[in-house]
Amino acid sequence: MNYIIFDLEWNNGYSHALGKYINEIIEIGAVKLDSKLNIVDTFKQLVIPQYTKKLSSRCKRFTKITPEEIKENAIDFNSAFSDFERWSGNDDNVFMSWSNSDLFVLSHNYLINRNNCNISFIQKYCDVQKYCMAFVKKDESDNNQIGLSDCALKMGIEIDTEKLHRALSDCYVAAECFKKVYDAKKLSAYIHNCDANYFERLLFKPYYITEADSELFNVYKHDLTCPVCSGRIKPSSEYIIQNKAFKGAVRCRKCRKSFWVFIRAKKTYDDVIVKERFVEMNKKRARKIFFIK
Repeated sequence: MNYIIFDLEWNNGYSHALGKYINEIIEIGAVKLDSKLNIVDTFKQLVIPQYTKKLSSRCKRFTKITPEEIKENAIDFNSAFSDFERWSGNDDNVFMSWSNSDLFVLSHNYLINRNNCNISFIQKYCDVQKYCMAFVKKDESDNNQIGLSDCALKMGIEIDTEKLHRALSDCYVAAECFKKVYDAKKLSAYIHNCDANYFERLLFKPYYITEADSELFNVYKHDLTCPVCSGRIKPSSEYIIQNKAFKGAVRCRKCRKSFWVFIRAKKTYDDVIVKERFVEMNKKRARKIFFIK
C-alpha cells in the first residue's frame, strides 16, 4: 500500500463565465510514501487558471506564486490532472490531504472543467489533519482544527516557514507529521472508500424544502402523532412558511389538545429528513381557530 499526501493551492476570484466567486486550483503537489513510509516519489505542477484569470493579491502574498511563474511553467487543468493520475499509478493508494477542504476544491474544479465529479483514481481517502489531531492533547488543541505548522511545532518537527503554502513543501511537512503518529490499526478508522457518488455527495448542499406539495415531500400527507397521548393527528389544512419550516394549527381528537406544529423537511443527497416540533396552543387561541365552545 502507498500513501499519497497531496496539497492544492488555489486562487480565489470572481468568474464572469460562472457568475460567482470560486476557488480555482493553480498548483498541485504530492509525495508518495511506500508501506514503510519512505518517500519514493514526488509530483509538482502549476495549473493555468481558466476562470479566474488574474491572481488575487491574497493568493500572491500567501503562496508567493507569481503571474510570471504561471506563464512560464503552468499547464491546463485537464493535462495537469491527467499527469497526476498517471503519476499516482494503479497501486493500492490511500490519498491524504491536510483537511478535506482540498477535496471540496478538487471536486468543484473537476465539475467546472470536466462537467463531472468522477475522480476515479482516488478510491481511498484520509483526512490526515483529522488523524493527526487524534494524537494532540485536547487541552492543547482546544478541540479546534490545528494548522499544519502548529501541528509540526507540537510534534517537534523543524520547518522552514518561508517555504510553507507551496504545495509540495506543505506535503513534506504533512508527511513528517503523519510518520510521527503512524499506527496502521488506528489509521484504518480514518480511511474512507470513495464510491462512484462520493465526490458528488461531497459537493451536495443540503437544503430545506419550502414547497408544501412537491415531488420530494408533501406536508399535507405527512403523518402526525400527538406528543401528549401518541394519538394520530390530522395534518393541518393550511400551512405557512416560517423560518424555513411549515407551520400549521392541529388538534388531537383523542386528548383534545391543540398545538402549533412546525415541520422541517431537509433534503440531503440520499434522503429527505423530516423533523417536527409541537407547541401547545393556549385555550383562547384554540377556541378561535377550532371553534371550541
